[in-house]
Amino acid sequence: MIAWTFISAFMGSVVLLLLPSERKALARWVALGTAGVGFAMAVLAFCKFDRSASAAPFQFVVEREWIPSLGIGFHLGADGISLVLLLLTGLIAITGVLFSWNIERSPNRFFALFLIIIGGAYGVFLSTDVFLLLVCYEIVILPKYLLIAGWGSTRKSYGAMKLTLYSIVGSALALAAIMATYVVAGQGSFDLFTLAGADYPAAFQAWAFPLMFVGFAILAGMWPFHTWAPTGHVAAPTAGSMLLAGLVMKLGAYGALRVAMPLFPAGLAQWQGIFAALAAFSILYGALAALAQRDLKFVIGYSSISHMGFVMLGLMTLSVIGVSGAVLQMVSHGIIAALLFAVAGRMIYDRTHTRDLDELGRLGLARKLPFAAVVFLIASSASMGLPGFSGFIAELTVLIGTLDSLPLLLLIVGPAIVLTVAFTLKALQATFFADGPVERGTPLDPITLPEKMGAGLLIAATLIVGLWPMPFLQLILRSFDSPLMRVLFE
Repeated sequence: MIAWTFISAFMGSVVLLLLPSERKALARWVALGTAGVGFAMAVLAFCKFDRSASAAPFQFVVEREWIPSLGIGFHLGADGISLVLLLLTGLIAITGVLFSWNIERSPNRFFALFLIIIGGAYGVFLSTDVFLLLVCYEIVILPKYLLIAGWGSTRKSYGAMKLTLYSIVGSALALAAIMATYVVAGQGSFDLFTLAGADYPAAFQAWAFPLMFVGFAILAGMWPFHTWAPTGHVAAPTAGSMLLAGLVMKLGAYGALRVAMPLFPAGLAQWQGIFAALAAFSILYGALAALAQRDLKFVIGYSSISHMGFVMLGLMTLSVIGVSGAVLQMVSHGIIAALLFAVAGRMIYDRTHTRDLDELGRLGLARKLPFAAVVFLIASSASMGLPGFSGFIAELTVLIGTLDSLPLLLLIVGPAIVLTVAFTLKALQATFFADGPVERGTPLDPITLPEKMGAGLLIAATLIVGLWPMPFLQLILRSFDSPLMRVLFE
């Protein structure tokens, strides 16, 4: 059942590539139906997951031979961490299609690339064979480039190439560490649980852990490996920005949590302080950079670096509450960032053809696009971490974990929280509620039904996670009972 999440995405992409380019309406419905199937499978798995104390942490297990001579298998499984990220993937898939309903140039190819990225993300979150995980990780890279270079804007070739080069470097580092791990383990297998059961010398862990962790952290946008993110977000089409911030950055954080940290506990302990400090600085740096921007997408792009810093900081607390908060922050930021980029890209830029805050302020957007103003206000409230939204509970749990494990870093994180409120309110006011004369100009196209549906789904998601976080936190906490994850807290 669970395998149909990514199988359906890849099958949908093949169908779309076979469609004639003039069948634009059919391409949209095929993409939406495919995204819906994947999300439905994720919801079904969420509902059928056995939460009893005696149940196995990893369920819906699939084990098939792939390349037995090298110990590579088609191994899938889902625990609580995987499940919440599968739900996020399905949600981003559906809303990304809805916010791309206006694509007129080769929508079949656009949605085919989009679904390949979605399928690769499903595969990463489900793989329990490290080689298969890395293959799915790599599947995402080329479609990202083609999607941005083909349908993007604002130095799209530069942004696409920079994102791709950073992704390749990160993947190369992770692959080098994984191959070294395979050799040192001496088990003849890439199975994650088999590798985790091997005994690695402390000297090996001292360099293998940072190599693998940095390889994954590059895609998570952690400072100083972050510079691909703002340019990539700005250059990407709306659905591409939603994918990058809402999903692709989570692949890096997930790889760090699922593979690097459990395999090398001694190396993790040795490097914990350094990576925790980098994560805290990412939070502050992203907030400062966002405050200085005049392009709305750059504001949101740098804010993503700041919010992803909370994810990496939560991982480095090595406490149950901190790591669970990091996973919940992956989900929360994925929802909120997707909503912010949807408003900035589809609702505003596609209609005004500008993202400059000064120019937007003269357009009177609150009057011309009242629905967009309300949605951006809600998204901004969620991004600032107001109670009732997912950002509040996610970042609060990370902060509690940091207070318990790394209290001095709160001296860096505290001012960043204030700056987050500052740059968010600045962007909101400058875009929709600026003082001064308003240009009459030409009327703007009204917000379409697909846009309203996509915004409604994302708003509902951040409210559900914010108001009823326990079903998600309980699943995440349940995953820590696995021997694979328990080593983080010993």
